[in-house]
Amino acid sequence: MGATPPPPLKPQMKMGKRNIGKGFAVRRGVCAQGAKPSEWAAGGAAEKGEVSGLQAPPTVAPTAQEGGESPNRLQLPVASALRWERGARKARAAGGAGTPTHCKVMAEPGEQLPEEVLALIFRHLPLRDRATAAKVCRAWAAAATCSVVWHDTIISCDCEQEGTLLPYLSASLDHVHNLHLEFEPSREPSRRAATELLTALAGRTPGLQSLLLECRGEKPLFDAGRDILDAVHTICRASCALRHLDLRRLPFTLDDALVLQAARGCPELRSLFLDNCTLVGSVRPDSVLELLKACPRLRALGLHLASLSGTALQVLAARDRAPFALLALRCACPEDARAPPLPEEAWAAVRRRHPGLVVELELEPALPEESVTRVLQPAVPVAALRLSLSGDTVGPLRFAARHYASTLRALEVRAAASAELDAALELLAARCPGLREVHCFCVVRPSVLRAFRAHCPRLRSYTLKLTREPHPWLPTPVA
Repeated sequence: MGATPPPPLKPQMKMGKRNIGKGFAVRRGVCAQGAKPSEWAAGGAAEKGEVSGLQAPPTVAPTAQEGGESPNRLQLPVASALRWERGARKARAAGGAGTPTHCKVMAEPGEQLPEEVLALIFRHLPLRDRATAAKVCRAWAAAATCSVVWHDTIISCDCEQEGTLLPYLSASLDHVHNLHLEFEPSREPSRRAATELLTALAGRTPGLQSLLLECRGEKPLFDAGRDILDAVHTICRASCALRHLDLRRLPFTLDDALVLQAARGCPELRSLFLDNCTLVGSVRPDSVLELLKACPRLRALGLHLASLSGTALQVLAARDRAPFALLALRCACPEDARAPPLPEEAWAAVRRRHPGLVVELELEPALPEESVTRVLQPAVPVAALRLSLSGDTVGPLRFAARHYASTLRALEVRAAASAELDAALELLAARCPGLREVHCFCVVRPSVLRAFRAHCPRLRSYTLKLTREPHPWLPTPVA
């Protein structure tokens, strides 16, 4: 008899960390179950318990009857399947059509895993491997089409082979609830496969709850991405149960029409991230205001600074507003530099209404020095600060040390090395004991490293190089 299978696990969505140097570890799309936004996937402010990190496949230890030297029972059906496949090829090559006799082990009860266990294994496989597993035998084909296998799905359209698997995927679209879709915008087959998949998904699965789109590689020059954005419009129009939409990894300009479509078609939204890397901000504050009114349960929002207004902060501070967890603001385009300062009293009201609010600020080179002083305000509960300025960086660091000491959890700095910068980093280390992550992409003196190790007991990882090293600079974990 086989070992008793473990109980089915709750489907969970993979949301790994963003690469160090391209963003904060706290910034990944949807945060892990039970984790705070500053500890993250997508990403920080998903509703607790809805989605979380991907768990490893279960393992089954050999039973006493099998003996301690027996192989893991999960390996037996796999090995048997491979033997069956090799035997089948030989039989076909010899002109026969029968099943190889040495593969009868697949039919033996002791060698067959329950469908529930197979499904738990298959849900961790890429799309290509799922399709291959479904061809092994009828039991594997049935397990590969279980709803639990497709509940959380990652699909990459960055190779020719996966484009041919869309017919196989079509039969399981009804089971997809959380989708992470990757594609290459510079390759037409990849874009076409992604667009067709999104369009088919909109027509088949009203139960879609989470969508994360990610572009791999560079987009063509002057590419507006209308085909991809039109498909996102279709998703927002058809998926009334959509709760999480992450468009931060799309290099295309997002506009008012998309935000208003999400407001009309997705009233159950919990998180929406529009703070992508485009250098043109086309989402007006009025559209964001409509979104906040139409989606009262929204808990996490990512925007360019120019899209946020004092009126929107007042809506967030309303007494009947659901708890708001994360506000990610990116300052990277000329519209952000010209945006008027947000009222200090509005920030204070939001902070009183939502004491657990986490604000992430990304200040890019397009932001002039006078605009930086308007963005950094004492009342803003900044938990993650990314400084990649073309001008002064020392001043913002000293400001953060004075005003964000109780809230700052993650810091990333890209600047030229200097004694003044080292002194500002040492001051910040002494004032901000709650820091979890520090990543400075320039050489610092040894006293900077000693300061963070001495004053920040919760530090989990850091990038503080004492000498020049080849790229990429990898973070150092703290034991």
